[in-house]
Amino acid sequence: MGEPVHDAARAVERQPAARVLARGGYVANGIVHLLIGTLIIAVVFGGDRDADQTGAFRAVAELPLGFLALWAIAALLAALGTWHLAEGMLASRRRRGAAVWGLRVSEWGQAIVFLFFGGLSAAVALGARPQADEAARDASRGILAVPGGVFAIVLVGVGVAIAGVVFVVMGVRRSFHSKMTIPDGAVGRAVESLGIVGFIAKGVALASLGLVLIVAAVRSRAEEAGSLDAAIRALLDLSFGPEIVVIVGVGLLAYGVFTVFRARYADL
Repeated sequence: MGEPVHDAARAVERQPAARVLARGGYVANGIVHLLIGTLIIAVVFGGDRDADQTGAFRAVAELPLGFLALWAIAALLAALGTWHLAEGMLASRRRRGAAVWGLRVSEWGQAIVFLFFGGLSAAVALGARPQADEAARDASRGILAVPGGVFAIVLVGVGVAIAGVVFVVMGVRRSFHSKMTIPDGAVGRAVESLGIVGFIAKGVALASLGLVLIVAAVRSRAEEAGSLDAAIRALLDLSFGPEIVVIVGVGLLAYGVFTVFRARYADL
């Protein structure tokens, strides 16, 4: 990393306002997950909204002054994404050797996710009404039409599934402790419990999405691809599917509450 890049990253890190906005980004992320968890549970009882980020943003857009809330979410998620981008650039302060790039990939991966969803929130605030499932199917059709497209989608599906496994492992091992200073006492135990349940539930949701993409690619059927909403509806077809979906939804509610607490206890 060149000195100008490091200087820019240090400038971000040194700004108290940047740290406050990044913490606000965790709150915004928590609210989005609370909405997604609610939409997922609603699917079990006949809800027809998309149970994913686009569905959550469209739900906010329908509220009085919802466009203002969407702009606030967009700004805060962008701030959090920028913070992770800067942290990735400064990774050499905390790690050495190959571990530096492992940390950078982690930080920059999170930055891309937060910046993407911040942009999506802004797009909905401007009037766009994206359909994540349809977008995924259109993209899958285009990729499947080119040589090696099946393998490309399989790789994406495997990557998403691996991310899901990582979330589950983080929940089981309580790895989030390394990025937070969780207090002792009843509050600390509650935050830890929310983190465990939330990380595992999000991991199950991501792993399900990865499997949906892999199956769609192997069958060469783009219409079977989709977003988180498609994965949730696929789970409904399993034995005890509705029960599993409710558990995932409740788990994402827990993750949302945990992420709001993370705004307070994250080591930034």
